[in-house]
Amino acid sequence: MDLHRGREALERHQVPLYLAALVLGLALGALLPAAAPVLEVAVEPAIAALLLVTFLGVPLTHLGAALRDGRFLLALLALNFMVIPLLAAVLTRPLAGSPELLIGALLVLLAPCIDYVIVFTALAGGARERLLAATPLLMAGQMLALPVLLPLLSGLDVAVLIEPGPFVRALLLLIVAPLAGAWALQRLAVRLDLSATMVPLMVVVLVSVVASQSDRVLGAGAQLARLVPVYAAFLVLATAAGILVARAARLEVASARALTVSGATRNSLVVLPLALAMPASLALVPAVVVTQTLVELLGMVALVHLLPRLLRR
Repeated sequence: MDLHRGREALERHQVPLYLAALVLGLALGALLPAAAPVLEVAVEPAIAALLLVTFLGVPLTHLGAALRDGRFLLALLALNFMVIPLLAAVLTRPLAGSPELLIGALLVLLAPCIDYVIVFTALAGGARERLLAATPLLMAGQMLALPVLLPLLSGLDVAVLIEPGPFVRALLLLIVAPLAGAWALQRLAVRLDLSATMVPLMVVVLVSVVASQSDRVLGAGAQLARLVPVYAAFLVLATAAGILVARAARLEVASARALTVSGATRNSLVVLPLALAMPASLALVPAVVVTQTLVELLGMVALVHLLPRLLRR
């Protein structure tokens, strides 16, 4: 009973906890920059643990049925690889004179999220099992689309800078491994109720991500301020686009919420290694990606509470 009450208390206070995690991450990054490399190493294991707990809460035997939901999958692919690229192309036009800002913004906005989107979908009351089943398609789609869309929309020859290695590594570590672990535990009928750890794990993820990269963001100064309205506008317009596509596809409420969250969240944690591998002439790209993370996380804290009101049963 105490564990149950503790979980309910955490869930009731998760929004201020997430905001506090962002503040704590910024403070740690600014005051203890030497800790950034250690915290950067902790990011991926923390996300993997968070997703393992999330996957354990989903009956994985239902994934086959989720993959057969052709209407949802088509809407998901159309939103992320047709509508969102057009939206990103329009919103990033003011950055055309700054190649580092333009490439970084397009890099992150063109890649749909495959990791903590499952968590935010669950918080918003969306069909997380359908989105979970579609994550391999989203990963494969962005691996194929980025080398084409990035040079096309930026007008720069950056296709040679996109390597598949970081995407494959993220797929194995953040999707395949937690999913296989959850499937094995369910298959063996191991009863583990780890739902009470979801909010603390999300806090750990937010602190480690923000603290490990905040020195880059804070050091970039006023240049990154130009990105905030772009990213904020993207979050608002991508949410509206998701709702419109969901209505056009006549999706039921839970699927519509999952679709909308997918359109609004981007794959910053996976494309960050790509950004870090950019040449010295594009040294600001990682800070551009992390700035999107900060704006998105703040926005998603609000969206998971607003979306159930926007898309009601």
